Amino acid sequence: MSSLSKKRAFSLLAIAVLLLGLLAGCSGKNDSPSNSNSNANTPSTSTNNNAGEEVDYRNGFPERVTLEIPVYDRAFEGWNVADNYYTRWIQQEFGEKYNVDVKFVPIGRSTEVQDFQQLLAARKAPDIIFHYDMPQALAYYSEEVMQPLDLDEIAHYAPTYWEKMKDTILKYGEVEGQHVFFFAERPNVSNWVGIIRKDWVEAVGMKVEDLTSLEKFNEMLEKWKEAGLGVAGGSLQKDVFNYSYAFREWPVDPEKHALYTDLSVADFTTEATEKWLRNLNYQYNNGLIDQEFYLRDDHNKVKAEFVAGRTGTYGEYITSNTDIFEATLKNNPEAEFAVLPPYSGVPEGGVPQGRLDWPFGMIMGINHESSDLERIAVWLYLEWMIQPDNLFYLQNGPEGETYTLNEEGIPVKNDSYDGEAKLSPNNNKDYWCLVIEAPTYGSEEETKKVLKSFWSPPGYEYIVEDMMRYRDEVIEYYYPDPLFTVPIESVAKYKADLNNLFQELYLDIVMSSPEQFDQKYEQAKQTFLDAGYQEILDEKKAAYDAGHIIQ
Repeated sequence: MSSLSKKRAFSLLAIAVLLLGLLAGCSGKNDSPSNSNSNANTPSTSTNNNAGEEVDYRNGFPERVTLEIPVYDRAFEGWNVADNYYTRWIQQEFGEKYNVDVKFVPIGRSTEVQDFQQLLAARKAPDIIFHYDMPQALAYYSEEVMQPLDLDEIAHYAPTYWEKMKDTILKYGEVEGQHVFFFAERPNVSNWVGIIRKDWVEAVGMKVEDLTSLEKFNEMLEKWKEAGLGVAGGSLQKDVFNYSYAFREWPVDPEKHALYTDLSVADFTTEATEKWLRNLNYQYNNGLIDQEFYLRDDHNKVKAEFVAGRTGTYGEYITSNTDIFEATLKNNPEAEFAVLPPYSGVPEGGVPQGRLDWPFGMIMGINHESSDLERIAVWLYLEWMIQPDNLFYLQNGPEGETYTLNEEGIPVKNDSYDGEAKLSPNNNKDYWCLVIEAPTYGSEEETKKVLKSFWSPPGYEYIVEDMMRYRDEVIEYYYPDPLFTVPIESVAKYKADLNNLFQELYLDIVMSSPEQFDQKYEQAKQTFLDAGYQEILDEKKAAYDAGHIIQ
């Protein structure tokens, strides 16, 4: 079999997914289709032209349509997210076929909400409004910047996508009786990994496998300190609040989980947070953690401490492009690395709980100002992208340049390639994340085999193997966030202020003397409640009691 036919045969195994959303007349655009809740897979849905005649655009538009797609700008050096080999390829392969000008709108990854809000205020937002977390997606909905969806239209213009994602859209995409959200598929995989300096662990007479609890981890940090090796890495806790899982009770109480678990607002008043704070206070006062952790307010600052050899732990989403090992070895040629066991952060008697992603990736809606034709162009774009050959090309690039196929038909990335078709440092994910969160290839075992190659820096395959093994061991203790089916308006109202207040309060507590801890924490809890957190808890309790939740 030729390499080209191998690629095609293999790519047909790729499970792709598409995303779509629709309009319910607002903003003076063309008349929208009916807001049907029909579950039919292949309805005959079309749009009227100016003469009142029904037109079907599945073969393209008679006049040029502009489609604006958001894309994360992660500030990769030398990478223009809006104009590169792949954006031009998309224009040629999709845009010219359907008579569409595809324009990519850069969205800062760390300034995502702010960027969208500014674009919306200026009426320059792209046709898709997206976010990874439901609380913010619901906040956009409550601001009335998204169109209701006509599911018939999605099924008509994107049948492959609809067939793949219809159950998810029907289950999770409805808010207050309206279909609002469409989604990308999310396979049950993750490439987040914690790294530890294995040579430091062994230098103090321990093994990485000994780190079976938080107590053992702190014992090791004490030995690092005595030996003058370094400290644990640390960063400023902000924006994303999933810090307390290891300190929670097991099994999980459904009501507590519903009220207190929220990525965008800290569960500051819970017993789990108190235990987390008390451990940080201990680590800080005993010099076991980066003493300037509060200054490490972005990924690169945390990374720099590890690379320099001042800290011995670090976490990131690993890919074959990851340079953390190579960069560290330049400063510390003797460095050895291992995966930090998930048990190392769990107090004795606890279990390694963690946040499980919902069975969908990107959460999307259609801009309320997008026209009928722009909305239809979204569906056509997603239907085009979900086709195995197109998705495979976006994820891997041109065969023989960016990758080769091994004997099993699995793409093996060419890390030395530095030509025009070089993929972004996250393997072009910011384009294809509209349909799927991670590549899939046939069976679960085949997918894991490919992802190992996809994620492993050369020479560090064992890191990805251990990362996958640990995940399999602890996955039974992972669970998703509560998903309210109505907006929790107080979250949107108070989360920014509470985030700022949280930083002030938690740093004051962590950096206080152990003798001051109890008094400071009690006062801080009341301050946090009075600043809006109590209102959030009350609103969530009312929604929970009314059954407006999926858990």
